[in-house]
Amino acid sequence: MTLISIDGVSRRFGQVTALDTVSLDIRQGEFFALLGPSGCGKTTLLRILAGFEQPDDGKVLLDGEDLLAVPPHRRPVNLMFQSYALFPHMSVEKNVAYGLERERLPRQEIRDRVGGVLETVGLAAQARRRPHELSGGQRQRVALARAIVKRPRLLLLDEPLSALDKKVRAEMQLELKRLQNEVGITFVVVTHDQEEAMSLADRIAVMRGGRVEQVDAPVDLYERPRTPFVADFVGANNLFEGRVTGKGLEVDELGVLPAPPSRPGEGAGLAEGSRALLAIRPERIRLTPLTRSDEEPGEHGGGLTGEVVDVSFYGGTSHVALSVPGHEGHVLAATQGPARVDVGVRVALSWAAGDATLLQV
Repeated sequence: MTLISIDGVSRRFGQVTALDTVSLDIRQGEFFALLGPSGCGKTTLLRILAGFEQPDDGKVLLDGEDLLAVPPHRRPVNLMFQSYALFPHMSVEKNVAYGLERERLPRQEIRDRVGGVLETVGLAAQARRRPHELSGGQRQRVALARAIVKRPRLLLLDEPLSALDKKVRAEMQLELKRLQNEVGITFVVVTHDQEEAMSLADRIAVMRGGRVEQVDAPVDLYERPRTPFVADFVGANNLFEGRVTGKGLEVDELGVLPAPPSRPGEGAGLAEGSRALLAIRPERIRLTPLTRSDEEPGEHGGGLTGEVVDVSFYGGTSHVALSVPGHEGHVLAATQGPARVDVGVRVALSWAAGDATLLQV
């Protein structure tokens, strides 16, 4: 069921168009991410949902009712700021209770709701402490508790984990997902961190230049990007531009690379003879060391050979950077565990045609 319907929303600041006819549907109870580089419009869209900005055009509906007509303090929406914005002179429980006290709720109800939410976020034992006595992850939980204690229909999170170190960030990603499932509130998170969006969200909207490039579940977004920008922005990808043929993608100086068959009639950009971009993920590339007796390109699945220029070990995986004659920049391959090739070794590169994606240029 759709909770938020965004229809043709635009926002301009002078000559700058921050949002350009954005349309999105956000479902009840889902964890939705707005992902994109700085300046793509994701925070502007978040501020419109919160009521801090008004669009120049378009509609925003909550359960079919006009959300834009409701003042910010009356909306069933809460925003968790990037800086957390905790009151330094107040205890944890006072910070969490502040919004309820402003609503003049009965004291017992406030105590019950604050106690319950502190239990949920695992901070009951820290209720009397002040923010400066807490770790970064604990302060983040206080801000989250203060946001959900008012029981909003929609919780907006603006770069919620950017101030945390890597280890704490990974722990809080799991915590956020657990809390979202437990409290049943619809979460919308703004982030430029691809891993954060992929690990948290049920669906992701990738934004660029004020427009939505693609909306999909994380796996679909990663494995089936629909535009060159999404293919390049979400995760690592190797991109080759060429001409679609019946045998693959013909690239100048590289020959014909394995690619899904052209599909005339399903999109002019994929018709045989058209220009297209081939995207292949690093983990899909197979490397085979060559010896002096090996033949030149043509015998090694796609005809690509290269030289290993760098090997980086990341614990679970290794990244191998390769120099391929005729290709600008490096080709990146990823293997499980330690790499089985060394710097300076010549290798053949291959992949299955079905593992690649063809995109209209």
